[in-house]
Amino acid sequence: MQPKYKYDYIIAGAGCAGYSLLYHLLQDPILNKKKILVVDANFNKGNDRTWCFWEDQAGPFELIVCKKWSNIEVLKGTIQRLLPTAPFEYKMVQGIDFYQHISAFAKGFDNVEWVASKILSIDAEHNGAIVHWEGGAANADYVFSSINGERIQSTLWQHFKGNVVEFDVPVFDKSVARLMDFNVPQMDATAFMYLLPLTEKKALVEYTLFSPTILETAEYDLVLNAYMEEHYKGQAYTIVHTEQGAIPMTTKKMTSTISNVISIGTMGDAVKASTGYAFQFIQEQTQQIVNQLKLNQALDASVHYTRHQFYDAVLLYILEHKKMAGDEIFARIFKKNDAATVFKFLSNTSNLMEDIRIMLSLPTQIFLPAAIQVLFRR
Repeated sequence: MQPKYKYDYIIAGAGCAGYSLLYHLLQDPILNKKKILVVDANFNKGNDRTWCFWEDQAGPFELIVCKKWSNIEVLKGTIQRLLPTAPFEYKMVQGIDFYQHISAFAKGFDNVEWVASKILSIDAEHNGAIVHWEGGAANADYVFSSINGERIQSTLWQHFKGNVVEFDVPVFDKSVARLMDFNVPQMDATAFMYLLPLTEKKALVEYTLFSPTILETAEYDLVLNAYMEEHYKGQAYTIVHTEQGAIPMTTKKMTSTISNVISIGTMGDAVKASTGYAFQFIQEQTQQIVNQLKLNQALDASVHYTRHQFYDAVLLYILEHKKMAGDEIFARIFKKNDAATVFKFLSNTSNLMEDIRIMLSLPTQIFLPAAIQVLFRR
């Protein structure tokens, strides 16, 4: 198939990363006049994702934040740690709102075109790149791809299943986000329940694990059902929405090495390896790309290249080799630090003194040898 059209940019894959890049491109008064093509197998997306993140001010998607909290809690054994998040707020954006918000915004630009078709290949060519899909092809100066061409290899996964449940009577404290409740079956892994109340009657309840093996759906359901029975015994509720997924936890590079094809999102290493947090890093990555395009700089989508990437590698080494239980690690971090310090550490924005505070929460006899192993491995 010969390409019939030439674009400035092709966005291959319309998930969080693709839509985020499109949004930031169209926000820029210089780049929003470029000819842009978005290709994805399906633009009729439902509410397939929920993204949570923290901010200390109103962000670009404040209009579609469906809920925010100023307090979080972490539970392990008899310990219940309630932490105010100031100056941050913990925020939730639903996938359906995100997709519709950006789609509606983009429809105001005649220079944006859409192709709903399965992508077959992405290849470099002279001074650009070419995308083939079922039924056509096009070339561009740059292709930004979040497509997983090969199965992702990862020794650890953050995997989960969550239900949005609704009761007939008030049962939740809607002012507190339960970030981690470790009082659940650990499955020889790091496991916790994540409970985000949307109202006094409605909440997202999600069973999350960090482990090498992804569970069967029925295994998540067993734990979710047992948790609901234990905490809300005898009270009727309805499951109004379900989501399930898996995110690679790895410091191994997945970025494309093809010239003029720039990997973004998970494939562009935007996910924080030690936690699976991605939404804010994707915003940082796509805004960074926009700034580089505007200044005609070489494109570099890296967002994890500081000492924090080394910290991630050390934690993954400890979890992979079972040097210390993950629930104990995170419980210690939250027990000995305020939420703002932990949030900054997990956002790669902490300073050295804050890093030291986090490290003092953890046993040196375990983490120091692990750090040395990671250094030698590198």
